[in-house]
Amino acid sequence: MTNGTGTTEDVRRSNLSATLGILYRTGPVSRAALSKRTGRNRSTIASLVTDLVDLGLVEERDPDSLGQVGRPSPVVTIRPEVTAIAVNPEIDMLTIGLVGLDGQVRRVIRHEYDRIPTATEVISITAAVISGMQVELDSLVVAGIGVAVPGQVRTEDGVVRNAPHLGWRDEPLAEPLAAATGYPVQVANDAALGALAEHEFGAGRGKDHLIYLNGGASGIGGGVISAGVPLGGASGYAGEFGHVRVSSSGLLDSAGIEGTLEAEVTRAELLEALGLTRAEPGQFEEALLADRSGRVAAVVDRQLGHLGTALAGAINLLNPQVVALGGFLAALHAYDPERLLRAVAASTLAPSLEGVRITAAELGADLLMVGAAGLAVRPLLADPAWISR
Repeated sequence: MTNGTGTTEDVRRSNLSATLGILYRTGPVSRAALSKRTGRNRSTIASLVTDLVDLGLVEERDPDSLGQVGRPSPVVTIRPEVTAIAVNPEIDMLTIGLVGLDGQVRRVIRHEYDRIPTATEVISITAAVISGMQVELDSLVVAGIGVAVPGQVRTEDGVVRNAPHLGWRDEPLAEPLAAATGYPVQVANDAALGALAEHEFGAGRGKDHLIYLNGGASGIGGGVISAGVPLGGASGYAGEFGHVRVSSSGLLDSAGIEGTLEAEVTRAELLEALGLTRAEPGQFEEALLADRSGRVAAVVDRQLGHLGTALAGAINLLNPQVVALGGFLAALHAYDPERLLRAVAASTLAPSLEGVRITAAELGADLLMVGAAGLAVRPLLADPAWISR
């Protein structure tokens, strides 16, 4: 049976997806508001909400009716039990989190290691951690696993093509991790997922055009949201801002390319200037902002100049509304935001810079957990009935 544009089942799937997507991006909403936003009548919304309740994805509650005239519309909200597992392998630590569909991080487990792990070891450790959480997971609705990898990922099959800091090349990750855990697995570049998280829950919420750059132990990566959609490119490799040249120096980045942003702007150099060998993200920023010595200030000034050059090129090319900085790049920005703005303005076309907000990523240490979980729930958001199959 069709309505001229698709089968009844297709239309139902689309309506369920639209309804769940609104709840995912905006939080609790009344039935009346859902009707207005989707353009569907109230009886259709009531039926869609009932289906989502039956699938275990949402619940209804009575609103605060104080001051309202007439019978108030029930408020629909995503159940806190609907979650995804987020995984982020780095060179010094494996982080595994449990994140609600509302973007709230319920639990984080960090596994440190003394040497860079192989992909097989990351799969084994992840499977063991998830197995240890099984009693908790059995009481939840788990959409799947999202993995944020610091490298180039072929998103169609979850193969890590090149993660130079990890030493991984053409490593299958999605399929073996799914086999080891029993959950569907999606894999993507970590900074691209950071962009997704900031767009949906952070600095870019409500904006359709965002650039995100992240600086971590594995270098610098980035992601782009254009017209409200992640810009992945042909195979998912778009957003490698760290490998854009910003100087004529002979310094090499992790890919062996000279004078790039990743070669010139490094967390390691900042740690050395601070006299530290290691620091957690929050501790790092605190230490950097507290040290205004000439040595540290000189390193920060030079790095901000190179970062400004890279951001100017990105703004000229992509015309964003928001530029969000994560990891140690956020700490650099906080040290001297005016210096960064001057460096950006020096190489940006004036009309392109109008209205652009350069800011720290709002999700902080939770960013990659939220981004990886967001990747895992994509199939559920596209087809909510998928969870019952």
